[in-house]
Amino acid sequence: MSPLLRLALLPLALAAPTASGDGPGPGRRTLTGKEALGDWTTDAPGVRRKVTVDDLATPYVTPSANNFPRIIPRPEGAWPKAPAGFAVTEFATRLTEPRVIVRAPNGDLFLSESRANRVRVLRDADGDGKPEVSEVFATGLRRPFGIAFYPPGPDPQFLYVGNTDSVVRFPYKNGDTKATGEAATIVKDIPSGNERVGGGGHWTRDLEFSPDGKALYVSVGSRSNVDDDARENRRAMILAFDPDGKNERVLARGIRNPVGLATHPETKQLWTSVNERDGLGDHLVPDYITHVEEGGFYGWPWFYIGAHEDPRHKGKHPELKDKTIVPDVLLQSHMASIDLTFYDGESFPKEFRHDLFASEHGSWNRARRTGYKVIRVPLKDGKATGEYEDFLVGFVTPEGNVWGRPAGVAVARDGSLLVTDDASGTVWRVAYTGAK
Repeated sequence: MSPLLRLALLPLALAAPTASGDGPGPGRRTLTGKEALGDWTTDAPGVRRKVTVDDLATPYVTPSANNFPRIIPRPEGAWPKAPAGFAVTEFATRLTEPRVIVRAPNGDLFLSESRANRVRVLRDADGDGKPEVSEVFATGLRRPFGIAFYPPGPDPQFLYVGNTDSVVRFPYKNGDTKATGEAATIVKDIPSGNERVGGGGHWTRDLEFSPDGKALYVSVGSRSNVDDDARENRRAMILAFDPDGKNERVLARGIRNPVGLATHPETKQLWTSVNERDGLGDHLVPDYITHVEEGGFYGWPWFYIGAHEDPRHKGKHPELKDKTIVPDVLLQSHMASIDLTFYDGESFPKEFRHDLFASEHGSWNRARRTGYKVIRVPLKDGKATGEYEDFLVGFVTPEGNVWGRPAGVAVARDGSLLVTDDASGTVWRVAYTGAK
């Protein structure tokens, strides 16, 4: 490392807490203000941050960078790092762009291999932390992402898949490792993320059923960064349908890219993980995680994080300024928050119960990389405190090259946390051992 680079990193290194390897527990200091900002060099298991509305930067105070990650093979000895007391192992490897991973009612794990246009099922039958079954459940899909079982509960009859331009379902019963029937199209005209069919922009379509099974929620990201023309029709929102695909309505709008959806086990509220807009500098606009208010407006493209006007749309829609909802948890800008899940297992320490875990895919347009990790969002009585905590890190080399990008998160039947990594084609397993 050059002397100049060492000097550039020194302020960040001094700001970094000595929390590496800290296990869960009260009394940890929360970084706030400028101290809460950083990059991969300041990440460590147990580091806790809180970004508030008062911390928002001024638009264009820094230029908007073009800093795509250089993806490399996992270096020898490189391994994800979790807090003390947790062990990280490989659960499955040699996958093709593994994204969303979902636990079936019987404990099987279904994951979307988006670039391969298929859904795979994994089964750890003997509880040794490795799948004895790895079967392709369905092929011929179109950039599949979200997966959901219907009806909610222990005995589903269908498996739903979110293609980039449609929602389809397959007949399913517990234990199936191959689709027993053809895909039936439930919603055929979701705005596409495929340029070849007149779409483009954000392509992921996550799925979630309401707890009563009466509504199917579908996340649809924007086509553009900040445009407000007709091409954004039915985009940047969470749509709702009846389970048969009929009766379309809008659950919430103004959400630039609501990538992941999940339901809190107790409050039954829907939550989403959101990629916000680019082009305003390194520290705008914060990505976020929030519960979803029915009928709520979250600002895009005219406002952000409450009544902050995007300067590229100055003077437009003043009637919406005071209607823009401030999300529950502000993250660092450009972290690319993707999937999320609530911890409903029993094996982690009790303070993790019903906390939220989210995958941060990592920045591409920030001068210094941020993200490339899994975070924990503490909740109290079902409500976020506004803080988030590094849980699984280590996917970036000291030189800034990237060998892993967390994409999906799920809780296995044994209580371990499973993390898909679409850069290395791996599913990582994080289990609590209790060893300090």
